[in-house]
Amino acid sequence: NGTVFHRYIAKGDRLLSPVTRYGSHECNNDHSNRRLSPTTGTWVTVDQEEEALRRKLKYFFMSPCDKFHAKGRKPYKLALQLIKIIIVTIQLVMFGLSNQMVVTFKEENTASFKHLFLKGYDGASDALAVYTQSDVYDCIYYAIKQYLALPDTTVGRYAYVYGVGVNGSALSLCQQYYKKGWIDPANDTFFIDPHIVTDCVGVTPLATPPEALGNDYKNFTLKFHKLINVTIQFQLKAINLQTIINNEIPDCYTFVITIVLDNKAHSGKVKVSLDNEVTIKECRDHSVSGHAENYTRVAFDVMVAVVCALSLLLCSRSIVRGILLQLEFVHFFKDTLNRRVSWGDRMEFINGWYILLIISDLLTITGSFIKIGIESKNIASYDICGILLGTSTLLVWVGVIRYLSFFQKYNILIVTLRAAFPNVIRFCCCVAVIYLGYCFCGWIVLGPYHVKFRSLSMVSECLFSLINGDDMFVTFSGMQESSTLVWVFSQVYLYTFISLFIYMVLSLFIALITGAYETIKHQTQEPMHITDLHAFIAECKDTPNSGKFRGLETSPCSFFCCCDSL
Repeated sequence: NGTVFHRYIAKGDRLLSPVTRYGSHECNNDHSNRRLSPTTGTWVTVDQEEEALRRKLKYFFMSPCDKFHAKGRKPYKLALQLIKIIIVTIQLVMFGLSNQMVVTFKEENTASFKHLFLKGYDGASDALAVYTQSDVYDCIYYAIKQYLALPDTTVGRYAYVYGVGVNGSALSLCQQYYKKGWIDPANDTFFIDPHIVTDCVGVTPLATPPEALGNDYKNFTLKFHKLINVTIQFQLKAINLQTIINNEIPDCYTFVITIVLDNKAHSGKVKVSLDNEVTIKECRDHSVSGHAENYTRVAFDVMVAVVCALSLLLCSRSIVRGILLQLEFVHFFKDTLNRRVSWGDRMEFINGWYILLIISDLLTITGSFIKIGIESKNIASYDICGILLGTSTLLVWVGVIRYLSFFQKYNILIVTLRAAFPNVIRFCCCVAVIYLGYCFCGWIVLGPYHVKFRSLSMVSECLFSLINGDDMFVTFSGMQESSTLVWVFSQVYLYTFISLFIYMVLSLFIALITGAYETIKHQTQEPMHITDLHAFIAECKDTPNSGKFRGLETSPCSFFCCCDSL
């Protein structure tokens, strides 16, 4: 008797949803006590256990509104999710405003440091370079002189950090060079010992004016014939006062500034750059006039974490109940009908939206605790907190689609994506092979001649922009014509890529989505096959308002029984 049975539903009974739902829209007051015979395809009298299982399954796949009519229990979980959407969004906005001030403060200070310590920097371009030995020395001396005169020249309020340089100094001036080496271009000969040697000298600002300080650092001689780089490193402290606008206690910042003169290419061009790393910590003794300790933000973050923890518990419980009901259904089919339940029917008991909500809750809880640590000045992981809260908010808002899916006319997006997903994945796998081939080819051949092809990631970004029609002329015109052969190759490369991906690949990709949509739209014109699970449930004709679902134990799991799953 392992015969597979099929039922077909007519146009009026078809639902455009990933999981068939059962409620008032498809039920009537008649119900029949029949069971499918595995040999004849007819239904025979069933016992109360089988009818109870049908009601459990039907109730499990009902919408929240139908569950309310069926048992009279209010949709607490639905209300909880709506509240969570609001408070999580508010939390993200509050953190975003605070994080924006932190990032802005760092960027503005970095720009200030470049104008203060880099000779000839005008802000128009970060590609600063020097080309003569005297210019290299001038660049070094200028940075150190500006550092020593910082309290008298800068508009901002900065403080030196002592004891972080060489031999307990405040500033370290170092050069790295090859241990041994000489180069003789005239005879086409050279000798290099690749071992790297580092020489450093320390500079410490004193209370006396800079003119009275010794000029020991000016006796620092550079070995240009084997020089790799010169670094100037020091630290400065500052306080971000603008956080008072958001009713927050200002943070204390430590800037680790590194100026690098890069000569590893030995091309006659020494590139000059400034890097600024920031550490944030709580100020030792802070006092704001008229400001009292405000724990409102911390209390709000705790409330968000509690709400998400409750949502996590309820969603996990719903998944457990679905698994238990699945096992009960599988055992019934095996023991009573001697049949196996397909994996497709088994997976319908696992609600993917609950998994999405669980992931979102975990991210929100983790991000909330990190945010509490940031506000209490114990940690300063702004980037990690932003990623966690931003991703969790994205998942929460995507989860809103679940509630729209209860209405057939609003469910077309989910149904279309679900139908097109397998073909889209297979199509993208084939396209990715061609795309990666173009990426590697463009990086190797065009990288030395085009700024947009200098790295593999830049090549991918450039090609993806071309697919969307961005910067086409700029990409063509940016190609250097120093090599005619490479220029001709670049034209063939770009024209073939654009023609292939825009006119063929992109059109086929859109056609896959359109084809899935057309298939969904015309489903009502032909019979639709439904699974054993839904055919079994469809035999229950009890409506949610019939009263027969009241007192029904829907799962062996009775924990939080007041909050039935959505």
